[in-house]
Amino acid sequence: MQILFNFLVAILATTIGGISGVGGGVIIKPVMDAVSGLPVATISFLSGCTVLAMTITSMVRSIGGEVKVEPRRGTLLAIGAAVGGIVGKQLFDLVKDAGGSAVSVAQQVLMILLTLGVLAYTLNRPRIRTLNVKNGAACVVIGLALGVLSSFLGIGGGPINLAVLYYFFSMDSKTAALNSLYVILFSQGASFLNTLIGQTVPEFEWPVLIVMMVGGVVGGTVGRSLSRRMDNKAVDKLFFWLLLVITGISVYNLVRCFV
Repeated sequence: MQILFNFLVAILATTIGGISGVGGGVIIKPVMDAVSGLPVATISFLSGCTVLAMTITSMVRSIGGEVKVEPRRGTLLAIGAAVGGIVGKQLFDLVKDAGGSAVSVAQQVLMILLTLGVLAYTLNRPRIRTLNVKNGAACVVIGLALGVLSSFLGIGGGPINLAVLYYFFSMDSKTAALNSLYVILFSQGASFLNTLIGQTVPEFEWPVLIVMMVGGVVGGTVGRSLSRRMDNKAVDKLFFWLLLVITGISVYNLVRCFV
């Protein structure tokens, strides 16, 4: 039953993540924190692998579509995110080695603050004047910050990616969603390779990893198909309700850390 539950969570999370651009880990991570009983390092690894499978699928499925990744800025962001993914993984290991529940508390607090910040931005987005950053170095630095956050939190990007792409690059919802997945692909890929090379892969059960990655592939396929049928307004609405759900789950997980 646990494997089936993980499979369904992976499909649902990556389908929503594929549509909105949040990746899926932002749902998988807090849900598994709440119900799986697995160590935080294992959850982050399983979540990262699932999101990696989903983003690869989404990128392949997006070929030939109307919405495309911005070749220059998107790639510069992705390069920065790849470096950030490695830095974020190292930061995660440092906090984890500090002992106890410190890493889980840090993740939950940071998740809540980021999600509330993005929610506030989303509610006021029509009234906020956006930028249109084109400087290459700035794009890399922004990508670096996104990669660090996504890798440390084990969420594969999350809502912060979209808020950043909206504000700094004036992208519409569907363009931001696809570029966000592109950035997530690089940050999670770099984090995964760093885990393998550094031989810091946590203990996990192969059947769980396999079914979750299969769920990521299915979710990526379904998510891209649904995204092509939705307009920007529908994507915005899905993103808003997702922020509320994520905030609620993260608050619940934070309370559990102290109970």
